[in-house]
Amino acid sequence: MPAASVFRHAHFEISIARPQDLPPPDAAEIAFAGRSNAGKSSAINTLVGHTRLAFVSKTPGRTQLINIFRMRDGAALVDLPGYGYAEVPETVRKQWVRLLESYLTKRKSLIGLILIMDSRHPLTPLDQQMLGWFAPSGRPIHVLLTKSDKLTRSAGAQVLAAVKRQLPEWEVMPGQITVQLFSSLKKSGIEEAESVVAGWLAPPQGSSEPEALE
Repeated sequence: MPAASVFRHAHFEISIARPQDLPPPDAAEIAFAGRSNAGKSSAINTLVGHTRLAFVSKTPGRTQLINIFRMRDGAALVDLPGYGYAEVPETVRKQWVRLLESYLTKRKSLIGLILIMDSRHPLTPLDQQMLGWFAPSGRPIHVLLTKSDKLTRSAGAQVLAAVKRQLPEWEVMPGQITVQLFSSLKKSGIEEAESVVAGWLAPPQGSSEPEALE
């Protein structure tokens, strides 16, 4: 499958509030996570080429559910609740944390995590917590440094280099975590992200079929 077609034609399938309501883990899942207002919904919409697939809210923290979108090849794009918005009630925030941690640490069909960070404020303590939850699984993580259009070219390059230097701290194997600049406004970085995810979905070398999921 060409890399450019990985995200195209995704369609909404279901929203769930509890881990037990997830669909059966019969197909590969790619999760999108990020701090509230980091541009996660905009990034998803840009990647799938659909302006309203994932709801873009001007109120950070509005998305409180796991939203699942099914891609053409049967794999799922899983939009996780944004984290870290201070004005969300404590009871709601605790519910989100339980939902996120349960999904990220226990979901057998989850093959990789796209972690969204605002390029102007990368690697916040909560971003680091997310890396700490997921990296021990050994599964790949790809960081999208969003809103890169807000930075000059040189500033963007400096941020990218700085994040690259820090990410190995969370890796359990070399090269597990990759990173790129991304802009939904400028539609830049799409091909790089598609190429990474296409690699996750590709059958292992020497095999004509994807590995069976546990």
